[in-house]
Amino acid sequence: MNAAAQATDTSHPSKEREGGVSVQMPQSPEMVPLDIGYIIEEVEHPRPASRLDVEPENAGVAGAKMGIDENNAGGRFTGHLYSLDTETASSPEEALAALEKFQASGHNYVIVDASAPTLLKLADWAKDKNVLLFNIRATDVSLRQADCRANVMHIVPDRYMLADALAQYLVAMDWKNWLLVHGSTPADLAYAEAVKRAAGRFGGNIVDVREYKDVSGGRRDDVGVIPPAIPGKQANADKTVVSSPKYDVIVVADENQVFGPLLPYRGGGAPQIVAGTTGLTATTWSRGHEKWGATQANNNFEKAFHRLMLPIDHQAYVATRTIGEAVTRNPDNDFATVSAFIHGPDLQLAPFKGIKQQFRPWDGQFRQPILIATDKVPVSVSPQRGFPHASHPEIEVDTLGIDEPESICKM
Repeated sequence: MNAAAQATDTSHPSKEREGGVSVQMPQSPEMVPLDIGYIIEEVEHPRPASRLDVEPENAGVAGAKMGIDENNAGGRFTGHLYSLDTETASSPEEALAALEKFQASGHNYVIVDASAPTLLKLADWAKDKNVLLFNIRATDVSLRQADCRANVMHIVPDRYMLADALAQYLVAMDWKNWLLVHGSTPADLAYAEAVKRAAGRFGGNIVDVREYKDVSGGRRDDVGVIPPAIPGKQANADKTVVSSPKYDVIVVADENQVFGPLLPYRGGGAPQIVAGTTGLTATTWSRGHEKWGATQANNNFEKAFHRLMLPIDHQAYVATRTIGEAVTRNPDNDFATVSAFIHGPDLQLAPFKGIKQQFRPWDGQFRQPILIATDKVPVSVSPQRGFPHASHPEIEVDTLGIDEPESICKM
């Protein structure tokens, strides 16, 4: 895959950088505009423990622009001129109004950075319309199962995929005994459930589960302290009470980064490895990723946007490149043909993870390796070897998440 072009002015995609100066590229009169929509739902989140976890204003959008630039590099030869149009919404109703606007102006492909309820609202409105949505934010498993929709392609992995990727690595390292500490939000509880499922699938042993209950505002002096074990909760097979279960890893379920980054440095637990939503994480992208062309991608992104690439940027990049690749392979840009191509087996993307990637036909989830990384460097890539499955043994990434025989999605 070619690295992203350095140009970032998507309002004038005919401009390229030459020696650090923007120059106008000659355009063929036959260039056909291909406008991609981008909807951002502004959602209030609790203040994270670290200001470093606050996303920049152009989070995601920057990655989409990088993909637009690559699309235009190839579009000059196929006669397509890509652009990105962004709308921000503060409610599901505003998001729906933005989608209606995009559909009316001929935007067939729309990237959605929104919550699961809003994404479902958009998908149901767009049913039977020539609109394909790309989910880059919502990790809810239900969106790939009971609430799956044929007009939604999921770039972001769901929680089951992320938990499975991490569990495989922990088990492969023989770190099988886990203390699970989770927050009290619905998202934290959902991730904790995914961790429990992954432990059962791959041989992890959750020796204790403890809940951190958030104290908002200035009273959060105890943020980061591991909640104490409940007396008498743990018992051996002979019913002898165990007061301090031994664990190899503290697995954290704290999606808003409220308390997890401080575990276990404020006491309350043994100073073991911390994994989950903080510490050692399963992620689509790492700022320290350097294999398979990732160094060049990270360097070009940093040069263009003056910051490091985040997972949400990579997910938006993959969405725009999916559209560009599908249109390149089907240059007439007939919506039904392009949509079928994206859903089908012939789409092959290689976004810096070493293998060709595509979407699962049964639930619209993007098949992809998952990086296991610290805040500085990747330490492994899942799926790990040694975890076979029956339905698609030739596709190792299908050991992550819900496989086809388990799926209840009725697309």
